[in-house]
Amino acid sequence: MTRMIVHCAIYRDGRPVATPADPAGSLAAARAAGRGGFVWIGLFEPTTEELDEVSTEFGLHPLSVEDAVSAHQRPKVEAYQGSLFVALKTLGYHPDGHAVTSGEVMLFVGEDFVMTVRHGADTPLGELRHELEEQPELLRYGPSAVLHSVCDRVVDGYVDVAVGLQADLDELEADVFAPGRVGRDIASRIYGYKRQLVTVRRATGPLLDPMLRLERGGVPFVRPEALPYLRDVADHLARANDQVEGMDRLLSDILAANLAQVSVQQNNDMRKISAWAALAAVPTMIAGVYGMNFDDMPELRQPWGYPAAVGVMVTVCLVLHRVFKRHGWL
Repeated sequence: MTRMIVHCAIYRDGRPVATPADPAGSLAAARAAGRGGFVWIGLFEPTTEELDEVSTEFGLHPLSVEDAVSAHQRPKVEAYQGSLFVALKTLGYHPDGHAVTSGEVMLFVGEDFVMTVRHGADTPLGELRHELEEQPELLRYGPSAVLHSVCDRVVDGYVDVAVGLQADLDELEADVFAPGRVGRDIASRIYGYKRQLVTVRRATGPLLDPMLRLERGGVPFVRPEALPYLRDVADHLARANDQVEGMDRLLSDILAANLAQVSVQQNNDMRKISAWAALAAVPTMIAGVYGMNFDDMPELRQPWGYPAAVGVMVTVCLVLHRVFKRHGWL
């Protein structure tokens, strides 16, 4: 079971007092530490059997345990008897591949414990734990402080992803309107970018209502002192969500502009093809007429008949070419 445990510590008044290697009995030890004591356990991708061993001691609801193991949950906040369950989607941006990856963080928050269950490589919580331990005035709020800090770190990740995507979108927009860049590669890039935005929206959009519910207060196991901090997180989330929605609308406009450019390019190509076909039709028609081999056709017996026919072909083609060129068809 120790494979899944990445962190287990007992805190009192915002300071670590013990780091048991095994979570068994850690809750009892936290309660024995006196008022203000709580235990924070961090788990990484536990199996059902592994999480069951911990959930039995902490009295977690079977439905929330099932959600924490299976992952792929919609962001939500659910209150159960004895604990509060919070599901968050984490995001990571990789500029080398211009890709967005997602993971999940679930929190079980109780009166004197908090348990984080992480899936995926995005948003590791080790650095966050060290930062909190250096802020005992915040960590003394107990599990509510951990809940706020995890939510804040996840939402900050959304902002970082939005900044990276905005830079990609600016580059994409410049390429779409650059001369000579109309083509299938642009359309495929736009659709690929659209898929990245869908991943981001699945994380930011559904989380807005749960965060508003937390910051309004009245949720079990969330201390009133943490509400201003949660309100700040909800504000950052709303701004990130607005930014993502704006990028999605702009991307739809860019896609429409690219499709319009492709249509215009196709019309230009068809005009050029039609113009060249018209140029080729004139000599073809004249040659076809004089290729019928009738005995009484005029000019067949004249010595100037052949050069006259060729001259007419060249003259008409030059006139048509000049007309088409003047109107931008060639």
